[in-house]
Amino acid sequence: MNRWLGLACLLLTAGPAAGAPLKAAVFDFQFSNLSPVPSDAADAARLKRVSAELRALLEKKGLYIVISTDPVRAAVAKSADLRRCNGCADDFARELGADVAITGEVQKVSNLILNLNVYVKPLTGDAPERAYSVDLRGNTDESFDRGIRFLVENTMGAGK
Repeated sequence: MNRWLGLACLLLTAGPAAGAPLKAAVFDFQFSNLSPVPSDAADAARLKRVSAELRALLEKKGLYIVISTDPVRAAVAKSADLRRCNGCADDFARELGADVAITGEVQKVSNLILNLNVYVKPLTGDAPERAYSVDLRGNTDESFDRGIRFLVENTMGAGK
């Protein structure tokens, strides 16, 4: 009897979703151009590519279940920068039914020096936002590809 009671307690506390990945609204990367060189079509294309690659890597690694942000895409486009809009990314993610909001920003200092930043904000509880960053050398497809892979594999997914 005690053995069955212990097993029932274990199952109730562990639950079927214990260890299951959280649902994440992964928004497209945004650009923060700090350089004297204006952004161009190649910059926009890289943001789109790195956004898709981040989503794919997070799912492949089993870190999150990525949910579509398409239903709020128009509202996101109308809003301010997701990093400076007083929590609008969190609101959009909640509207989508996500557990976490993931935003990304590329800071371009020059064509040689760039930073790829990813921010993960839990939407329940009081856990703080986590920030992940990698420096890139060179504004090329290859540097972005290597950067996002390193970020997910070695910082976000360390130990998984």
